[in-house]
Amino acid sequence: MRLEAITWDRLAELLADRLLELKPADGSAWPRVGFDGAPAAGPGDLAERVAEALRVRGRPSLVVGAEGFLRPASLRLEYGRRDAESYYSGWFDTGALWREVFGPLDPGGNGRVLADLWDPATDRATRSPYLQLPPGAVLLLHGPLLLRHWFPFDLTVHVLLSPGALRRRTPEADHWTLPAFERYAAETDPAGTADVLVRADDPRHPAWNG
Repeated sequence: MRLEAITWDRLAELLADRLLELKPADGSAWPRVGFDGAPAAGPGDLAERVAEALRVRGRPSLVVGAEGFLRPASLRLEYGRRDAESYYSGWFDTGALWREVFGPLDPGGNGRVLADLWDPATDRATRSPYLQLPPGAVLLLHGPLLLRHWFPFDLTVHVLLSPGALRRRTPEADHWTLPAFERYAAETDPAGTADVLVRADDPRHPAWNG
């Protein structure tokens, strides 16, 4: 696949322009976009840039991080703090994401969503208020391993790191998660299935398949 060099700011602008024209295939009033990538790849940073570009264009959006929907420590750490299998299949409360984020944005939904549910630092509910998204507002959900859950995204963006770059840019304390991303690449092929691929081995010089 041929990738073209681009700056992060220009990438955000081009994605925002694309989202202005995005019409959900299922008739939903709210386009839903997934920014997928390992934490070291910074998919959340790109989601925030796109949100700002949308704001300048007069389009409301909401950035939601999957880390705000972790399961309680008693569940996600049942097999220890460094179990790659648990990280792959049991750390994130996908049921809550369906219920509190995607469900309200279904066709005929009320647009009333929860931006986060669980605080991993306190291991308690965040008690964040519900937010009312007006029709046309764009959901920008970011996090790791997103494309294996069949979330109803209208556009998907995968921020890719090569195995070497992923190892270099992942803190050593988190190297235990690397087998989960190897498995994800093998089983889901996010680089091949995402609508937009961004390669970020050198964070100063991304490239994409726009």
